[in-house]
Formats: sequence, structure tokens, C-alpha cells
Amino acid sequence: FRLALIQLHVSAVKSDNLQRACGLVKEASAKGAKLVALPECFNSPYGTQYFKEYAEKIPGESTQKLSEVAKECSIYLIGGRSIPEEDGGKLYNTCTVFGPDGALLAKHRKVHLFDINVPGKIQFKESETLSPGNSFSMFDTPYCKVGLGICYDMRFAEMAQIYGQKGCQLLIYPGAFNMTTGPAHWELLQRGRAVDNQLYVATVSPARDEKASYVAWGHSTVVNPWGEVIAKAGAEETVVYTDIDLKKLAEIRQQIPILSQKRYDLYSVEMKK
Repeated sequence: FRLALIQLHVSAVKSDNLQRACGLVKEASAKGAKLVALPECFNSPYGTQYFKEYAEKIPGESTQKLSEVAKECSIYLIGGRSIPEEDGGKLYNTCTVFGPDGALLAKHRKVHLFDINVPGKIQFKESETLSPGNSFSMFDTPYCKVGLGICYDMRFAEMAQIYGQKGCQLLIYPGAFNMTTGPAHWELLQRGRAVDNQLYVATVSPARDEKASYVAWGHSTVVNPWGEVIAKAGAEETVVYTDIDLKKLAEIRQQIPILSQKRYDLYSVEMKK
């Protein structure tokens, strides 16, 4: 099946971002994409100073538009992190998924908050304004089961391993790595998650805006279960297309059967809730 990753140029105007995103979703559908993903923070600038201002409830204005375009195009639509989600007085970094009938299939709240300090390069603390999610998020399609993470979640190998144990064959991480961590780790982490679990990994970033307070690395990518990069964007706004070949996934798992060779008598990783 065809996967499309929309690397959107994000502005400070929510309505413009939403209109542009829906237009590119329709374009991707017209080119045969069955599953379309938008980047983290596609509907607002990324930064702790923006989260409260752009926050919406779910359902709300942005998610209603995503539901409508998913139904119109009859596709599975991963809404990146449309905007920060407000719920019960707390803010979450939330990714929504809509099915071909427009129904909400999954809602992933970022589990691992991005709190880092690389002296002289970048300091960022999502926990100043956001609360963490407390659950894994998977959804079924006629093609395969898909597992969701958001950006920093990708650094935690145990999360991807559990998704693999639960039958996911594709992991999608809307993310916005920066100009320090992007060139160092963006592709490396994706290839690691893909090889470790013998599945497809896709990441979808905003396009790079050098004038933004937080500059995203871009380079939305798809990696196959052999660890090969099979599609990758540059820094500019674009739509990345790739065909997900589940037959190839099955062949790789048969050739190198690590999933059946794990020593569960010696170690295990388990989902607690």
C-alpha cells in the first residue's frame, strides 16, 4: 500500500496551516496514498510559548477538519500533532488518527516529554507546559497494524519493541527534531528501531523554517525492515511517497528469525497498561 508523508511548512496562522495541510492530503490521496501522515505540530509553531495559545479540545476545530478530509478522500489520516490538546486543565502533545469513514481511531498523547539540555546548542523543556500521556496507541488497517509515537518517543527502544510484540508492522513517528539532534540521531534512531524489530518505520517532520524560534531538521523518512532508507525528504516543504511491501517484511523475518529466537527465559519487555 502507498504511504504519504506530508512535510508541511508551518506558519503562525492556524487557519492557513490547516487549509494547506488538507490540500496536500487531497493531493496525496489523488496519487494513490492509502495512509497519509502529517508532521508533529503541523497546525502551530513549535515552542512552549505557543502551546497554550494554540491548544484545542478533541474533538475541536482542527480535528473536525481532519475527520472531514479523511472521509472525503477515504483514507487513513494520521494528524501529526495537530495542536496541543487541552483536557481537564492540562495540555498534551497529541496525535489523532482518522479512518476512511471519518471516525477517530486512535489518540496518542506523547509519552516521553522532550526535556533536554545540550550546553551551547539547545535547551528545551516540554514539561514546563505539557503533561505526558500514559498509554500505547495502535490502530488496525486492512493492510497492517500501525503503532504510534511522537518525536522523542522514538528514542525509547522498549516502546517500539512492545509495538512489534503486539503485531505492528509499521511505526509512525510525527516528529520535529532540531538542528542539533537531527543530523546526529534522526536517521540513526529510525534505522535502529526498524532493524531491531524488523518492521517499517516512518517519520514525518515539519519543513525547515530558518526564521522560526525552533528550527526543525526536516528530512521526513521511511526505513524498511532491513534498515534501508527507502524514501527521504530534504528540508523544504514536500510530500514523500513510498510503497510499503509487507511481503518483503515477511521475507526478512523468515531469513533472520530474531523474533522467534528471543530468550524470554532470560529477559523480557512488557506493557504495564
